[in-house]
Amino acid sequence: MSADSSVTAARTVPLTRFEEKVGHPPGLFFLFFTEMWERFSYYGMRGLLVLYMVNYLFVETRQARQGSEEMIPGDPGQVIGLETIRSVLESIFGHLEIQPLASQLYGLYTGLVYLTPVLGGYIADRYLGQRKTVFVGGILMAIGHFLMASEAMFFFALLFLIFGNGFFKPNISTQVGGLYPEGDHRRDRAFSIFYVGINLGAFLSNLVCGTLAAVYGWHWGFGAAGVGMMAGLVIYTLGQRHLAADNVMQKKAEHRDVTEDKLTPEEWRRVIALCALCGLNIVFWAVYEQQGNTMQLWADEQTIWPTIFGFTIPSTWFQSFNPFVIMLGTPLLLAFWKWQERRGKEPSSVAKMAIGSIILGLSFLIMVWGAHVVGDGKGSMFWPLACTLMLTVGELYLSPVGLSLVTKVAPIRIVSLMMGVWFLSSFLGNYLSGLIGSLYGVLPRDGFFMLLTVLGVGTGLAMWAFNKPLKKALGHEV
Repeated sequence: MSADSSVTAARTVPLTRFEEKVGHPPGLFFLFFTEMWERFSYYGMRGLLVLYMVNYLFVETRQARQGSEEMIPGDPGQVIGLETIRSVLESIFGHLEIQPLASQLYGLYTGLVYLTPVLGGYIADRYLGQRKTVFVGGILMAIGHFLMASEAMFFFALLFLIFGNGFFKPNISTQVGGLYPEGDHRRDRAFSIFYVGINLGAFLSNLVCGTLAAVYGWHWGFGAAGVGMMAGLVIYTLGQRHLAADNVMQKKAEHRDVTEDKLTPEEWRRVIALCALCGLNIVFWAVYEQQGNTMQLWADEQTIWPTIFGFTIPSTWFQSFNPFVIMLGTPLLLAFWKWQERRGKEPSSVAKMAIGSIILGLSFLIMVWGAHVVGDGKGSMFWPLACTLMLTVGELYLSPVGLSLVTKVAPIRIVSLMMGVWFLSSFLGNYLSGLIGSLYGVLPRDGFFMLLTVLGVGTGLAMWAFNKPLKKALGHEV
């Protein structure tokens, strides 16, 4: 992961007439649309993944299209590596039916997506630079999406996607910062604009990929994700002259300069406190990631989706609700925090994270209630949408605040390492989400959702209980 300290004035681009009129360099908007299409491809595939494994790839009687009642024969034995991977997992966790197996694989995939950026950031910092690394990552991901068209190559496709994401994810964000001099007040606004691109891509992805999978077939959905990634690469290539230049050797020298000194006792206290928060962060993401795993299964199997002019809304559209709420809710929450700040009542960063985790846990009480009402049948879309609405508020309280906290209090010489630790906690949380998701078919539905409530609220209460000592260790500015 690239350090914020490496984003210096030496890497800025000259002012242009465009920048004077718009307020930001044109490179920001090339990066905006590149990231939008990359996130379109990632979330489009992610929204289909569990349903594809459960209803098509791993079964002998398959849905011809996502959500279709038309069934066709299939052969899971064609999937290269399936039996080996299943045997390894079953040697650890015992016999796995299709749904628990799919949940575990989902957790592994989404977890590794958060682990490989550490490698991608290191390669860019030391060897290739951000531009080449982003381009290589995009090519790998495009290959992975198109390989999803081959059932036999499923696991190879996932590997391409995992490593491609690792090359792409950390370095395009670094390039956004590289457009501005150090201390430029526009940088925070630039990342806010960039964040909109992420969620716009996530919002559109399941409307397009999910619809194609439902109307024409699974592989059309995956193919659309690959086309989206290629569109992002074309935009990125066209915008090269507007991006800040890489300076790999300078970054290597900076790395030596800032890592040779030993940490002071006060810095060690901050590092230990951050690691404690990262440990609690694991549980948050394990609960949160159920929205793409077991919550998607609920949306598909136990939710009645409306039919409009003869078209039944695909269950995969459910995955677009979270980014939609983020786009609408972010400015409202920022305004609320500003209102609290003027009255001297804005919570600390640690307190915000605690509140976010508690809200996350409480959101699943809605699903506990819904499970009682729906039973084994199908029910209103109110249940998953209301849960996601509340869950997303919890995400906004924790996720961006946590990232900001790491860059704010980590000792500058190891800020990259600490950001890597933060992403490592996301990796472990996503993997744990797969283990928890495997209980979905074992526990009663209300019991499963109550477990998520207890984990989320318990994590938030633990953060709240240690709020004062963590604030003291991290510094009162948090």
